[in-house]
Amino acid sequence: MKSIINRKAKHDYEILETYEAGIVLLGTEVKSIRSGGANLKDSYVDIEHGELYIVNFHISPYKFSNITFNHDPYRKKKLLLHKSQIRKLIGKIKEKGLTLIPLSVYAKYGKIKVEIALAKGKKLYDKRRSIKESDIKREQERSLKY
Repeated sequence: MKSIINRKAKHDYEILETYEAGIVLLGTEVKSIRSGGANLKDSYVDIEHGELYIVNFHISPYKFSNITFNHDPYRKKKLLLHKSQIRKLIGKIKEKGLTLIPLSVYAKYGKIKVEIALAKGKKLYDKRRSIKESDIKREQERSLKY
């Protein structure tokens, strides 16, 4: 299984901390993720009643399954973290400008895991600066190569 990566997250957000969380899935969702039928675009983590949920995480219906066993592609999925970690994240999110976003979904020891990040949104000038720095770094690597 290839990991599913949210490529836009590092462009739009400044990553402060990362956490590894389990996720509650249905059987056909697991099969669909293993076959690469998932997308993290525009997804985010929401807190409800002291629990974390991933919202807008699209998991395509499993194509080899019966129609009755398939799931809603955009249903909220519960994330599994220790209670102390959840409390810590709730406290940090109440700070100004911080949010939780999923970075990647991958398999570890047969279980599906989600890497979530505590992040702060970048302004337009920060995005320009990071693009400029990556261009400079790429040019330096090219000049060292030759």
